[in-house]
Amino acid sequence: MPKATRQTKFLPIVAAVALALSSCGGGAGADPSNVNPEGEVKPREISWLLSRPADGGVIKTMEQIADEYAETHPGFALNLVTTPDRPSYIQKYETLAAANKLPELFDTDATPFAQKLASQGRMVDVDLLLKDLGLNDEYREAALNYQRFDDGSLYMVPFEFQLEFFWYNKDVFKKAGTKIPASLDDFPAMCKALKAEGVTPIALDGKDQWPLERYMSYYPFRMSGPEYIQKLKTGEAKFSDPEGKAAAKWLSELGKSGCFQKGFSSAGYSDAQGLFTSGKAGVYNIGTWELNNLATETLDAGVRDDVDYFTLPTIDGSATEKNEYVTPSGIGMAVNAQTYDPLVRDFLAFALERYPELYASTGALSPTTSAETTIPEKATKVFDKAIKQADEIGGDIAMPWDTQLDPATNTRLQQELTLLVQGDITSDEFITTMDAALKENVGE
Repeated sequence: MPKATRQTKFLPIVAAVALALSSCGGGAGADPSNVNPEGEVKPREISWLLSRPADGGVIKTMEQIADEYAETHPGFALNLVTTPDRPSYIQKYETLAAANKLPELFDTDATPFAQKLASQGRMVDVDLLLKDLGLNDEYREAALNYQRFDDGSLYMVPFEFQLEFFWYNKDVFKKAGTKIPASLDDFPAMCKALKAEGVTPIALDGKDQWPLERYMSYYPFRMSGPEYIQKLKTGEAKFSDPEGKAAAKWLSELGKSGCFQKGFSSAGYSDAQGLFTSGKAGVYNIGTWELNNLATETLDAGVRDDVDYFTLPTIDGSATEKNEYVTPSGIGMAVNAQTYDPLVRDFLAFALERYPELYASTGALSPTTSAETTIPEKATKVFDKAIKQADEIGGDIAMPWDTQLDPATNTRLQQELTLLVQGDITSDEFITTMDAALKENVGE
């Protein structure tokens, strides 16, 4: 079933869940600020409802940690309830929340739905928890800020830290006689030069839709920082505002300039990556979670020495700096205030202390500064360069819109973006449709 269709199918359910949640009393008797409850640590099985790849570094690391903890706490077990498919996960998570049956730990983005849970006292205050554990100063500021609600409160623990770059082929750029774009406005010219050289300018995973949505977020972030999406998701801003119009116009120009491969809407993740790693595309926008494929000897020898990256270009009068771009710390882990007890606290104290070193040893960036990433023996110079880049980022984060907008508006946006870039609709038609969708789903 196509992703967009699957999401649409869940919308009535999600709407019903939201209504149920709004009338639910939440965590009666729970105190989100009581991060160090008194009592005996009594081992039992606890559960973590999560949305992460089962073979990914986060789950593998936490499984190892849970096994280590169980060695000294007989009877303890961490039950991982995994649903990697995000729409299915959201349905399960919000349904359990409405029924007041969330487990001890659960994954969530910093959405309005999650903020409603926090306001009802159903999530432990992570700011207080990390301070109580003596770990708050070890976390990267950007990793924590990505998890914060718009009011600055923190109720999710980050387990990742990523930087999203524009990877490019230096040899292809040289042959095309083009340079790294200094501004977002230079993208159309760059695309035309690369296309004239006979290569796909930008490899895009259009099938999953979120990669194209990233492009929609770039111009508004440079124009006014993170505030635009914060207001857009609540209906305080519109797509017809200057930021939205500029983004739509830019996306339309990218389409007219042939920036993405023909048939991009049906191209998947591996298709896009393969296009770039084979030297058939000049640019590929993806995060440091792909370092092992883009910056080690795993990469084809024919392009290995030509692969480098540049960060999100600015614009004239940019409200954000060059070192501010998409730096996500992934979906966060919330702690259920209603089931929080000495055991959960003790396990989290052990896990969060142990996690950074183990996770960083896999070659990944830790959400803390306390652990140094292990550089693989067969890494290229770009690998080390990307890791060091993490210490140079600024304060503002370009938030991925798919984690911010309500499901209905997000689904419609992804559908309309494809039509816009394909030239099936104009930027004005796009704006009109999206403002109507926002009004219907969020209100004035």
